[in-house]
Amino acid sequence: MSETMSLRPRAVVSKQPSQSSSEAPKSPSSSRTTTLSQRAISQTLTSTANLANLLPTGTLLAFQLLMPTFTNNGSCDSATRPLTLILLFLLALSCFLASFTDSVKSLDGQVYYGFATFKGMFLFDYPDPTGSGLPDLSKYRIMFIDGVHAVLSVFVFGAVALRDKNVLNCLYPTPEHETQEVLNIAPVGIGLICSLLFVVFPTRRHGIGYPVTTGK
Repeated sequence: MSETMSLRPRAVVSKQPSQSSSEAPKSPSSSRTTTLSQRAISQTLTSTANLANLLPTGTLLAFQLLMPTFTNNGSCDSATRPLTLILLFLLALSCFLASFTDSVKSLDGQVYYGFATFKGMFLFDYPDPTGSGLPDLSKYRIMFIDGVHAVLSVFVFGAVALRDKNVLNCLYPTPEHETQEVLNIAPVGIGLICSLLFVVFPTRRHGIGYPVTTGK
């Protein structure tokens, strides 16, 4: 009598690595460090944006384009030196007045620019003289901090101008040793102090050439 044997395949047991051994849980200290670093980066970016708003972009562009021509690349004479001083005065005045410009968004989504006054804001190109479709313009009136920003922007522009080689060679072609030391130290100190003050007291205005935030 023949016996038949049935062979059954054995079940293969596969060993999978446990996730607990491969992935270590994140500690609370690492998450806290990430949060603090993100806050620091955010504050740094905000401070940088405020410093960028300290001077009008158009004024700096005009300074970089016109100054080499007016100063004859730093070789001024009796005719180009007064013209250079007049240009510097006009650019500084532009920085001062730009601190009082602001923008407002109407109900239809259009952005209009204007000049802040003691009663509100005077819009340049708004078609309706009655002001319908606009938010309350009285909250855009001139405040004390606007005057502070205007003066700081003029000082910062002066610091930038004194760091330009063409301006220095035009106004101070052969400075003395003490004058050279002042020209090297004063612009850096003025720019640093004004920048720190502007970071501490940031502006809320978005004048001509500056982006408009959602709240505007």
